[in-house]
Amino acid sequence: MIPWLTALAELSAAGRPAVLVTVLRAEGSTPREAGAKMVVTPAGITGTIGGGHLELTVIEEARGLLERAARGEDVSTPVVRELALGPSLGQCCGGRTTVLLEPVLPVRWNVAVFGAGHVGKALMKLLADLPCAVTWIDPRPEELPAAAPAPSVRCVLAETPVDEVAELPSGADVVVMTHSHALDLELVDAVLRRPDLRYLGLIGSRTKRARFLQRLEARGRTPEELARLTCPIGVAGITGKDPAVIAVAVAAELLQVQAPRAVQRAPAGVPAGVPQRP
Repeated sequence: MIPWLTALAELSAAGRPAVLVTVLRAEGSTPREAGAKMVVTPAGITGTIGGGHLELTVIEEARGLLERAARGEDVSTPVVRELALGPSLGQCCGGRTTVLLEPVLPVRWNVAVFGAGHVGKALMKLLADLPCAVTWIDPRPEELPAAAPAPSVRCVLAETPVDEVAELPSGADVVVMTHSHALDLELVDAVLRRPDLRYLGLIGSRTKRARFLQRLEARGRTPEELARLTCPIGVAGITGKDPAVIAVAVAAELLQVQAPRAVQRAPAGVPAGVPQRP
């Protein structure tokens, strides 16, 4: 496979951001022809658009885009730059090169887990190694760890966890598995009031689901809202009761839910399955 294409595929699989640089036009004497491509990451490059100060200038701009993306800024719009290969770039080719910079960002996957009991802790060990940003919420200081298990995990000690539902980012997946059925009910009700939150999973049996549906309906939740509730949670066929087994089943279900979202229309020349940007 073409090196830059291989690099994009590998970066996508690892959930790492990059910028795809393409030479759109080459006028006069230029180091590379139109169509030349280069992939820029925070730590390296694959391919070349000709080297020298031209390439250095473009790499610096590409990494600036990645830094902005890391700060949460919207860099989804491709950038076009026309560069004269003269004294200002320290090159004497005399031509002009127009380049396109396309940020290729992993789909932002946010997961909120309410509950730091045995299953919550086991689930966090798995989510910490997945390409998602996790908000882990519990009202008990003795249950949440002193330090987050990974940089991607944010621990929130909340006296009233229900208030945290309003703070979740749009599109987040939510897993409810607290120590209290009453708290579970309040959390599920609050999540159902936010149609912009995607997956809602509740730990429990079919009996718990039936009871919750009755109570939620009495609170005015509509059939469409109630249909969003997944309970029991976890992929089918895994029946173990051990917290680690339940956690694996739940993590697998979250991956199943997330997988179709990661398929985005790629930049020109990039194969399907390499996500372009959120």
